[in-house]
Amino acid sequence: MSTWMKFILALSLAIALTGAWWLGRFSAGSTAPAAASVDPTDARDILYYRNPMGLADTSAVPKKDSMGMDYIPVYADQAPMAPGSVALTPEKVQRLGVQTAPATRTRLAQTVRASATVEVDETKQFVVAPRFEGWIETLYANQTGLAVKRGQTLAALYSPELFAALEEARIAEAAAAKLDATDPSSAATMRRLRDASRTRLSNWQVSDAALDAAGKGRLLLKAPANAVVVEKLVVQGDRFEPGQTILRLADLSTVWVVANVPAGQLGRLAVGDAATFTTPSAPGREFAGQVTFLEPILDRASRSVRVRIALANADGVLRPGLFGDALLTSTPGEPSIVVPRSAILDSGTRQIALVEVGPGRFEPREVRLGARSGDRVAVLDGLRDGETVVTYGNFLIDAESNLGAAMQGMSHGAQSAVDTGAETNHSGHDDTASATKGNATRDAADQGTPSPAHSNHGEAN
Repeated sequence: MSTWMKFILALSLAIALTGAWWLGRFSAGSTAPAAASVDPTDARDILYYRNPMGLADTSAVPKKDSMGMDYIPVYADQAPMAPGSVALTPEKVQRLGVQTAPATRTRLAQTVRASATVEVDETKQFVVAPRFEGWIETLYANQTGLAVKRGQTLAALYSPELFAALEEARIAEAAAAKLDATDPSSAATMRRLRDASRTRLSNWQVSDAALDAAGKGRLLLKAPANAVVVEKLVVQGDRFEPGQTILRLADLSTVWVVANVPAGQLGRLAVGDAATFTTPSAPGREFAGQVTFLEPILDRASRSVRVRIALANADGVLRPGLFGDALLTSTPGEPSIVVPRSAILDSGTRQIALVEVGPGRFEPREVRLGARSGDRVAVLDGLRDGETVVTYGNFLIDAESNLGAAMQGMSHGAQSAVDTGAETNHSGHDDTASATKGNATRDAADQGTPSPAHSNHGEAN
């Protein structure tokens, strides 16, 4: 062996020994026992210490990990943690601002908020349409929106047909009175004529007061109720036909509020449920009423159902056409587990609640949700009455849990990679040795020089 080769071997050996010494010192330093954050007043028995990052590494004595973090003690009274669970120190719980609330069994009334519009109560609309022919001599209700009282004069009419029937009845009555003594048969005929004229007037729905006014030369139309003129279809002097609408009136002492509720939110809404309505036009006021009707047909364009609410409107603040918001509250159903909505982590495909199973110990639970009401939601499966759920800070705890699971998965993956690499390296050494030996034999054959095996054989001969 040449001097140069001896120097290379000596240098390699020195480097290997130095590296082994430094590696041993680093390993000893990282596994040296260290003071973990253990409460000296806690008398519970410590089973072992676990890795603070959730790695599959435990220690019988306090120690620190490679990043200088204390291993966390696991006490004898702590049950094994479920997959995905996370344990936090009291300091970390306080730093994250974790807040909790109990899951309670109660009756949950579903609430639905929807946009709504004030409309006229269809059951309190009136049409003024004379059943006879005539002309409008004077139109007193001469503008849309005019408020009228019951019995107030709306218009003065002239009708030759009506006055003819009225005069015929009067003449027949007078003739019958004169003929009673001299010609009873003719008197009876006159009374039949009088009755026919009165029947005709009755069919025209002309009141006695209107007939009295008609006897003075004109017929007065009166308002049937306290109402507002919502439509005026004639002007003064117009001629009208039998049955033609002159005015449309609406009683606004009660109005309808129609809420457009999405089909998916109908839930348990039913006739008789309580409802409130608010509008920017009446700031600070809330109008209470009841659901009176749910339309059976779904609107194809908006995919919503019109829900009708009846509201009192004595002061006339709720004008038809106003927009606002309706809040509908259904009758409470059967008791169920109820938690704040902030306690639910929704990934889109499943819903998770973080349950506090011990001081600083949190376990994720998959839950199945039911009806929602305001900031509360019913849990159909996954929680028990009295369990404590995290309502604030659950996103941070969930991130901690996912980080621990990811680190544990990385640890297992790294160990598998190391094992696979070791097997590959061993087989690689064997293959390299075989390849080197084969190459040496081929080189010797190409140069006409016997291989070592052949050379030895030749010397023996």
